[in-house]
Amino acid sequence: MSELIETGAEDGVLTIRMNRPDKKNALNRDMYQGMFEALQGASGDAAIRAVVFAGVPGAFSAGNDIKDFMAIAEGGSLPAETGDFLRLVAGFDKPMIAAVDGLAIGIGTTLLMHCDLVYASPRSVFKTPFLDLGVTPEAASSLIAPRMMGDQRAFALLVLGESFDADEARQAGLVYKLADAPEEEALRAAAGLAGKPPEALRIARDLLRGRREDVLARMEEELQIFAGRLRSAEARAAFAAFLGR
Repeated sequence: MSELIETGAEDGVLTIRMNRPDKKNALNRDMYQGMFEALQGASGDAAIRAVVFAGVPGAFSAGNDIKDFMAIAEGGSLPAETGDFLRLVAGFDKPMIAAVDGLAIGIGTTLLMHCDLVYASPRSVFKTPFLDLGVTPEAASSLIAPRMMGDQRAFALLVLGESFDADEARQAGLVYKLADAPEEEALRAAAGLAGKPPEALRIARDLLRGRREDVLARMEEELQIFAGRLRSAEARAAFAAFLGR
C-alpha cells in the first residue's frame, strides 16, 4: 500500500487517511491504489462495519495530481487504479463517512457524493474546476449532483466551476453537518453505525441508496469521455499552464 495512505481500525471503523500534506493531498496513482486496497479489504472483513475517509489539517484533497494528467495527455493510458477505486466506492456495501477540513477539490468533492455522511469544518472549500482544465465531470457526479442539490446548483459546481464554502455545501446537501472537529464527529457517527445490527444496517442503506446500476453506468460513460478529454488540445494547454505557474 502507498505510504501516502494511512489506515487504522478501531471499534469496527476503518479510517482511510490521505497523507500527502506537501501536495495538499493531490491524488496520484499510488494513492488511488492504496485506497482501493484498503476499501477492498474492508469490504471482505466482517469486523469492519463502517469506513471514514479523512485528510490532513487544511486539505481533504486538492484533486488529481496534474502531473499524472499530463502523462496521459502526452500519450499514456488512463490509470486502471482510478477506475477501480471509483467503481468500488460506487458499489461499496458498508457505510462511508467523510471528514473534511479545508480544501476539497475535484475528486475531493465528487468522492463525497458517494458518502453516507459528510462532516466538514467551517473553513472547508468545495470546488470542481473540471472545465477550467479542459476536462469534464467524473465519479458519476453528473448524475448524482443534480439529484442531490438540484440542476442549477449542480451546474454552478460542475460546469461554472464556482466554489462552495462550507455553509453553501451544507445547504446543497453535499455536507451533513459543520463541526470544528469534523474527524471526531465522523468517527463518533461511524462508531454508532458500527454498533447497529449489521444486516438491518445493510438493508436500510440499500433502500436509501437505491439501485446502483445507473450510477455505475454513468461512471463508465464519464470515464470514457474523461479519458478522451485528457488528450485534447484544450486539456494539454490547461495542464501546461497549471504546471508552469
